[in-house]
Amino acid sequence: MKPSGMIFPEPRPVTDDRFFRDALGRFATGITVITCRDPGTGQPQGFTANSFSSLSLDPPLVLFSLRREAQCLPAFLGSGAFAVNVLAHDQMEVSARFASSDPDRWAGIEHAVWSTGAPILPEMLASFECRTVATHDGGDHVIFIGEVLALSTPREAPPLLYFRGAYQTLKV
Repeated sequence: MKPSGMIFPEPRPVTDDRFFRDALGRFATGITVITCRDPGTGQPQGFTANSFSSLSLDPPLVLFSLRREAQCLPAFLGSGAFAVNVLAHDQMEVSARFASSDPDRWAGIEHAVWSTGAPILPEMLASFECRTVATHDGGDHVIFIGEVLALSTPREAPPLLYFRGAYQTLKV
């Protein structure tokens, strides 16, 4: 029996990809640019992701997922390390650049490197340098788990968020 006046969900089978994506879009996520150094070419690689999450405090572990069809997947699989760069509300252009398939997305982008060589972007809310400790099958994605080796929180600003298919900002 349902209490009157309350809205309870009605189950619906997951048969429609659009409906599934729309439901997932109701979970607000932060936006990151995840980077690595291609071990074959030495060139920086990176993509925009909202699939980043903390996993463990002891040891310090994080995870993200990358589409199996992504051109940069071999570089991430071979590099053994990655960096997660957390974007602020005023960095939509950075997000859009790394979400594109433009082969020159790194043109004019300055970055630092720490011990692993994974690119660390400037003006981020936070940056995490990680050693890849495991990868797992995730359907049409590969799940990367990384041990955080170093981090930085150089800036205070509202985060860039993604909700219901659009960028949002948090009023702080």
